[in-house]
Amino acid sequence: MEFEFLLRIFCAAILGGIIGLEREYRAKEAGFRTHFLVALGSALFMIVSAYGFSDAMNNELQRWDVSRVAAQVVSGIGFIGAGTIIFRKAENIVSGLTTAAGLWVTAAMGLACGGGMYVLAIGSTVMVLLGLEAFNYFLHKFDKHRKE
Repeated sequence: MEFEFLLRIFCAAILGGIIGLEREYRAKEAGFRTHFLVALGSALFMIVSAYGFSDAMNNELQRWDVSRVAAQVVSGIGFIGAGTIIFRKAENIVSGLTTAAGLWVTAAMGLACGGGMYVLAIGSTVMVLLGLEAFNYFLHKFDKHRKE
């Protein structure tokens, strides 16, 4: 079972790192290390939540909800994401929203890996990368037309 847990956090770390590499390549606020750690930590929290208290969960007098820790990961990531969002009053510009959303989805992907849902996590990672790259492609197309 321990090998399976290591595989789960390894998969999460790799997938989070891939998203982070894209953000790093685009020189955004949170890059490889941040996404790597968010995914790995989320997977680890999920594993500990689901399996770390198995001896206490066998008590028939109490009910345990393993999803409570996973729910708190979502709240915790909100604080990290909020740190990447910056409002520049002088230019009336908000930046960092995509990075914050990327951290949020990276945490969800980490939770999926921690829960053993590899196909869902890999598919989500591919969709995130497609969304980020498609946005970048269309943004360059619009900028090209605007300059002419």
